[in-house]
Amino acid sequence: MTHIETKFAQIGNRRDPQTGSVSSPIYLSTTYSHPQLGVSTGFDYTRTKNPTRQTLEDAIAELEGGVRGFAYASGMAAIAGVFGLFGQGDHLIVSHDLYGGTYRLIEQILPKQGISATFVDTGEVQAVEQALQPNTKGIFVETPTNPTMRITDLSAIIEVAQRHNVLTIVDNTFMTPYLQRPLTLGADIVVHSATKYLGGHNDVLAGLVVARETEVADRIYFLQNSIGATLGPQDCWLLMRGIKTLALRMDRHQENALLVAEWLAEHPAISTVYFPGLFGHEGRDIHLSQARGYGGMLSFEVESEALVEPLLRHLKLITFAESLGGVESLITYPARQTHFDIPEEIRVSVGVTNSLLRLSVGIEHHSDLIDDLAQALAAAEKEIGAKGAQARHD
Repeated sequence: MTHIETKFAQIGNRRDPQTGSVSSPIYLSTTYSHPQLGVSTGFDYTRTKNPTRQTLEDAIAELEGGVRGFAYASGMAAIAGVFGLFGQGDHLIVSHDLYGGTYRLIEQILPKQGISATFVDTGEVQAVEQALQPNTKGIFVETPTNPTMRITDLSAIIEVAQRHNVLTIVDNTFMTPYLQRPLTLGADIVVHSATKYLGGHNDVLAGLVVARETEVADRIYFLQNSIGATLGPQDCWLLMRGIKTLALRMDRHQENALLVAEWLAEHPAISTVYFPGLFGHEGRDIHLSQARGYGGMLSFEVESEALVEPLLRHLKLITFAESLGGVESLITYPARQTHFDIPEEIRVSVGVTNSLLRLSVGIEHHSDLIDDLAQALAAAEKEIGAKGAQARHD
């Protein structure tokens, strides 16, 4: 199988030689019998190893180009598992515009373990080099970032990291291995909130990690088995079912996202649109050098914060909800939802203003999505215009 689309579709097929099952069986057993003393079937206890989870972990390792994959109970459990590689006195460099849950973990939990972090624009290689300390052990990157879609030159950051014997960790949630494969560029670890595009249907909570080299993989496995935040077999099966159609979904997501982004960019009530597919997006050329598409995520800033609430209220098709990456289009207000734990002055400094909305563009017909945004924006403008006229009258 030389094409990744084929690998997606074939996940789990004929892993059970006894039956030839096309769909991977769900092994719910928590424990496994030993043929005799000192002999194992390879499965002893499901926290340590489960046949369904093994199928998923083997699949994501192959898809990302790594030596071993790991499935966790959530995306944050996956990130926390990777951060378990670091300890007292270690220092990390982190993308300064990133998911609020990751920020919370780094700022509120890691310091209690003696781990410090410096947030920088990882799109500026010089800023990363300047942030290096003698005790720096890892660089954590989102590209594109969540939610302002900043781009990091992965090859440049990886070169710096390798020169200083530092691990490079890339959150690949937005792009998925269909569009971007950081391990093939030399990154050490890839993490996913698999709840998002990999699952694709807003019905499974999961996280995935892939390591490029055996030594790092062995350390991650020790932590995964010791802590036990593993993904259950039913959820592993749901996740594999989602990944089978990933290529088809991502093609539609990004086709729709480009059309919606272009429409938003022309709307007078929208001041800024963040989407790597738009000409003029900062870092677009770098992104295209390391990824083969733009993904389905975009963010946009309305011209007035007063538009946010009525816009969200008047949407009829697009759902106002947290999360992303499902077949249904979802819109999120980062300042009050996903990035609320980040202090306002820091949020605003990286572009997460009170006028910013994040849109996960689904697989619906693009015209219906644009029509919904158009009517909601028109209704919101009319509403705040009427309120302004009333205020002036009063």
